[in-house]
Amino acid sequence: MLAGAFSSAVATLLGAFFVFAGILVYVTLIRQIGVRRAALPLEPGPVSPRTFGLPEGLLATVLTLFMLMNISASFQRHAPIQLTERDLIANLLLTVFIVCFVAAFLKLRGIDMDAVAGLSKWSLKRALSTATVLLLAAAPLIILAEVLTQNAFGGGSSRQEIVDLFTNSRTITQRVLIIVLAVVVAPICEEFIFRFFIYGVLRRYFGIALALVFNSLLFAAAHTHLPSATPLFVLGGCFTLAFEWSGSILVSMGMHALFNSVQLVFLAFPELFQQ
Repeated sequence: MLAGAFSSAVATLLGAFFVFAGILVYVTLIRQIGVRRAALPLEPGPVSPRTFGLPEGLLATVLTLFMLMNISASFQRHAPIQLTERDLIANLLLTVFIVCFVAAFLKLRGIDMDAVAGLSKWSLKRALSTATVLLLAAAPLIILAEVLTQNAFGGGSSRQEIVDLFTNSRTITQRVLIIVLAVVVAPICEEFIFRFFIYGVLRRYFGIALALVFNSLLFAAAHTHLPSATPLFVLGGCFTLAFEWSGSILVSMGMHALFNSVQLVFLAFPELFQQ
């Protein structure tokens, strides 16, 4: 009995340590962002690339309203959604279309997406290594949000429909499709839409803090799964801070891809990990 109590105490202390370390990392990022923003007007340098303007604001508003309509329609359904391969493919095509449309719009507007998104600012190796560190720091915060949500509201499973589809899939084709969607398509497309475009427009007109909060709320709501809303909000906030701090969308894309990859590993080997 004493051994069990000791193990529980050690686990609690370790958990508290990792949560504190994660908070410290992201507080440090926030401080560095603040210092950089305060010093920016005093630093001479080349003219910055063309930023988002009113046309981008209108497009971001239309895109946000479209998302909110879909979110509202999803929550109004009484029965849970049963995803199929056709649903995944349709969602994939729609997402890719939105990304291509926004990219073409920005190109016609003369906005240098490479410079604004920081695509060539960081090497892929550096972006992935930084993404790994920041995701490790974010992990205890996400887990804490999950635990608090379950304790506060209980009951509902935090497993999204696509997770259940992967777990119950019977064909290799279905699993490969989900893996490609989760590890490649979703990180690229969602980070482009949420962090690069919508956050970029919100940041331009409302500042970093409000843009981060609204963007994270929209990111969590867009997954249309209430039990996982709080962890997704924390995750979205960490992605946004990583992008703002690094100046490169590759870092948040790397975090997103790694997070989804880890989730799939847990699902693929359930005998090795608890949910």
